[in-house]
Amino acid sequence: MSKEFETFYTSIGLSKEQAETLKEKYGVETYKAKSLEAACTAAQLSLGNSQVDTSPLNQTVVGENWSKACVSEPYCIIQPKTAQDVSKAIKTISHYGVKFAVRSGGHSPNPGWSSVGHEGILVDLQNLNQIDLSDDKKVASIGPGARWGEVISTLDAQGATVIGGRIPSVGVAGVILGGGYFHFIGQYGTAADNVKNFEIVLSDGTITNANSSVNPDLFWALKGGGPNFGIVTRFDLYTVPVRGIWYQASIYSVDQADAILEAYAKWQQNEGATDLKATVGLGISLDAISLGLVYSEPTTDQPSAFAPFRDLEPLMVAVPPTNGSITALTTIMAGTGAGADRHDYRAASTRIDAQLYKEVHAFWREKALAVREATGANQTFTIQPVPKNVAIQGEQKGGNPMNILKENHGWWTTIVDWNNEKDDDLVRSVSIQTGEKWKQLGDERGLSVPFIFMNDASRDQNPLASYGTENVNKLKQISQKYDASQLFQKQQNSGFLLSKV
Repeated sequence: MSKEFETFYTSIGLSKEQAETLKEKYGVETYKAKSLEAACTAAQLSLGNSQVDTSPLNQTVVGENWSKACVSEPYCIIQPKTAQDVSKAIKTISHYGVKFAVRSGGHSPNPGWSSVGHEGILVDLQNLNQIDLSDDKKVASIGPGARWGEVISTLDAQGATVIGGRIPSVGVAGVILGGGYFHFIGQYGTAADNVKNFEIVLSDGTITNANSSVNPDLFWALKGGGPNFGIVTRFDLYTVPVRGIWYQASIYSVDQADAILEAYAKWQQNEGATDLKATVGLGISLDAISLGLVYSEPTTDQPSAFAPFRDLEPLMVAVPPTNGSITALTTIMAGTGAGADRHDYRAASTRIDAQLYKEVHAFWREKALAVREATGANQTFTIQPVPKNVAIQGEQKGGNPMNILKENHGWWTTIVDWNNEKDDDLVRSVSIQTGEKWKQLGDERGLSVPFIFMNDASRDQNPLASYGTENVNKLKQISQKYDASQLFQKQQNSGFLLSKV
């Protein structure tokens, strides 16, 4: 046997007899023609049949992606249970030079981000789903395959809260590595900025940590830098001192869109910028407008921070003023994006301006209505508030590569839901054209913000490039340092990769 092959099989825990089986079946020098079969066999010998699924594959696991546009059948599926298992998987993928994809929750609507076809291996992290709280309740250690609903409810029951994801079905890893927008982002910054430590498996199989004192450059890069540096196997998150909260949700007529957008812009510029305990969830669909008010502590009356919305008359109060739990609020949000087979997002950023909001919304609505008439697609128009404290929190917590604007602004996104593959291009054209409209009018009026929020970005967008040349170059240097073979750029199936910038 070659020295390289001996080093490989030893590193993944194979016996000499198992290695001989691999050698006899696939060879050790000229195995490229059957490299996928060899890689899956080696992984199965190393990790066992319970962790490596080969043909015929479990179709339930294959199809777990949120959007059917992303469902693809890999050659085999590896479902590691520990960081050591992930290390063996990565060593195997590296040795055989095969394509792979990594799936945390599979909630990205971008095809190929968390799936791969028969030409590659899927590393599915759902069994890395631990949720542990330190004795002093200051740090929660979360596995990448846990879902945010379970994380929030488990910690809430123990008297703890973390900054994470708002939709319960979403996986942990994608949210944090893309930045992470949560209800209390104005107070505490992004989810990524509330990470104390990342446990990560690098491209050579090394298991290491990244924090403010160990690998601090990698720590910086992982806070919004996407899937470019390794597979994170544990996120140690600081808890935040939020327990009970106040919330309310109301439904308005679409005829009130202009009035609501004016009130929203006023709130962003004033109350939302000064009272960081308050946040607003605004979703404008083609048939109704939902307005959710959230305050990060209980209160007997509606907080004065929401004054700009008081004169608006709702069609109905969907959720009356409530002093409740974060778990209850998360349950309310469970239906987002439900009821369709295919989904997409899109992202844009803008300074605060009611007139801009109204004009872009009118542009979007006309096109979205026409496309719904033709395809049945549902689309929403959402502006998420981003107080300047988000950037300040990032700086105070060690920095991140995202280069978020240090002034009050907003991140627009859209959720697009439809059923038929033949309609993909037509349905997506609405948000693509709306994104172009944001940029055109924003540039003309000095209101554009170049930042593209990775968690809301669509497949043809380039959020990493929006971080700025200096930060992109720094990310690339860190990638070369920790991934010398560039496995995550060359063999990873797709994603928001530095190799695309």
